[in-house]
Amino acid sequence: MILLLVLSLPLLGYVVYKQTRKGVASSVKTLEYVFIVSFTLSFLLFCCGLMIYDADYHKAIDIVDGGYSPFASKHLLSLLTFFFLAALGLLMLWLKGRKMPPLLFVLMLVFVLIGIPISAAVFCQVTYNTENYAAWMFGFLPFVYIVTTVAVICKCVVEEAAVANDKVYRNKVLNYLNQKMSNTKHQPFYILILMVPVFVIIVAILILFGQESDSMTKVFTETTTWRFSTKTHPPFLDHQGHYLCTVAVCGDPKVVKPLRLGLRHGHEIIVNRQLLIANAFEELIQENLPGLHRVIRGFYDKYGYPLSKKITSQQGSNLVYRLMKPLEYFFLLCLYMCSTKPEEKIAKQYSQS
Repeated sequence: MILLLVLSLPLLGYVVYKQTRKGVASSVKTLEYVFIVSFTLSFLLFCCGLMIYDADYHKAIDIVDGGYSPFASKHLLSLLTFFFLAALGLLMLWLKGRKMPPLLFVLMLVFVLIGIPISAAVFCQVTYNTENYAAWMFGFLPFVYIVTTVAVICKCVVEEAAVANDKVYRNKVLNYLNQKMSNTKHQPFYILILMVPVFVIIVAILILFGQESDSMTKVFTETTTWRFSTKTHPPFLDHQGHYLCTVAVCGDPKVVKPLRLGLRHGHEIIVNRQLLIANAFEELIQENLPGLHRVIRGFYDKYGYPLSKKITSQQGSNLVYRLMKPLEYFFLLCLYMCSTKPEEKIAKQYSQS
């Protein structure tokens, strides 16, 4: 039923769209509708991607829960503003095209053209990452935007010119600009000239809202794991292993005493002695009592992971570390009783060599 509804909605939308675009050839309506659906779906995919991969580079995350964002949240407002203006320009050019007053037409075209290099940068950013993220969720929107922009600009070029030479503004400056820009031969020149000041004005307005002058660069570079990333991220939390990994990362270093970086499932984690002892004890059980190990491991995976999700504060990590101390001493006692080289066994846990 849900599948049928999903398939029928686009068809129903096309029927409604045909009725609203009277006087337009059917082939043009179909092509326009394909662009609208593609743009909408790619935008929704992009938003889903932002919800899944939403962590900034400085945040320690679980390797199974989402991932790092390709865009720095601190500078995301700049990117969203230019996207909104570019989308507005596309909409205005598509609906009115050359029927707009020349001044407005040139301004909308400037917004759209500024969006092209930004979309290209977004596409380059998301087409490579070091963690095998589902980057295709981000890639469709900039690609569809560039294709749609080319189509809309072609529409404006081949459209019969309805240049607003007869438009008159009361303001002498606006009227002068309108008369100058109504000359279609000179409009490409005016568009190129206006791109820089329009970009600067938008950036200046964004600075008033707390953005930085180079936010459009930092939104790509102040990230991790993506193409233009320049930052490194903290070692991944690994809740599929020991939730004590969370303690080692999030706890007060004076309390939990992190020792070094370790390697688990191909990712770096921070380890302390309590974690090393616990993992060495698990290895000891696995080697000597595999049946018991499967039972303990199953119980641990069922209840340890949900518990680890709740360890989100330094105080909580410190508390868990202290509560685990008696078990740590018990594990250590077992290791010294059953292993000929207990310290070597402990030291080799999560070794990166």
